[in-house]
Amino acid sequence: MRQWLFRQLERGYERLLAREVSGAPTHVAVIQDGNRRYARERGDGAHDGHRAGAQTTERVLEWCQEIGVEELTLYAFSTENFDRPAEEREALFDLLCEKLREFADAERVHANEVCIRAIGDLDRLPPRVRDAIDYAEDRTDGYDRFVLNIALAYGGRAQLLEAARSVAHDVESGDLEAEAIDVETVQERLYAQPVRDVDLIIRTGGDERTSNFLPWHANGNEAAVFFCAPFWPEFSKRDFLRGIRTYESREASWRRTRARRALALLRAVSEPELAEARSILGRFRDSLPTAEQPEADALRKPAVEASETGDGDSSQVAD
Repeated sequence: MRQWLFRQLERGYERLLAREVSGAPTHVAVIQDGNRRYARERGDGAHDGHRAGAQTTERVLEWCQEIGVEELTLYAFSTENFDRPAEEREALFDLLCEKLREFADAERVHANEVCIRAIGDLDRLPPRVRDAIDYAEDRTDGYDRFVLNIALAYGGRAQLLEAARSVAHDVESGDLEAEAIDVETVQERLYAQPVRDVDLIIRTGGDERTSNFLPWHANGNEAAVFFCAPFWPEFSKRDFLRGIRTYESREASWRRTRARRALALLRAVSEPELAEARSILGRFRDSLPTAEQPEADALRKPAVEASETGDGDSSQVAD
């Protein structure tokens, strides 16, 4: 009876969380931590923990599609994982091969047009893993409704270093002017295909660190971060929805901050900063508490500005 009641409470809490979710992040990145600890607590081997974690991965993919996430990146094997015992590494490589091919052939993957990609220093992986990666990427090539990135032999600093070396080489060879280097120059050298900015990082297992994961796309985008205690095989839909709620709270806070800064600009500076401030405030005005929202007229160009700039229409709202 007690277990039944507990399950009912869990389901009710999950439904409550689902109702509270009003918008999904575009790109979620997950650090799947705790597989080995999960196995040790049960007296099992590390391989059993990784296999249990693979089942959670499948569920998370479904949850992402349910709420409208468009890209999911899974931290499956870091460069540091090469230091693990050979027996554990080989078992994990075998599991990766199995799951990559299984995903690539799954009916739901093709029905949902999931594009499977691997990112990282893939040349360090055994040939059988690279073959499985090629198989999965070829089978899902051309799909764009949902992107599943699997980070293998991955290290964020190493990726940035390699991109920097590539840029430096092109400058030295004369193929690139130093003055022409911008964000896109670096970003296009990080991965073979574009990766969206990360909106939310989820880490399981209790550790509160992001472990060098997608630093360019997460830190640069000021991604929200959700740390939770359950080991990866225990990660539930409730935990997932709590992570989404963390993102929404972070996004609302970011919008309020931008709107307040724009309002301060309107009150304190002159053109051309005013045009930018009006544009930002126009977009995020509704994020402010009602008492802080400026009147609509505050977002319009004064008549004297319009006449000076040749706009002609003093009621025009700044873009």
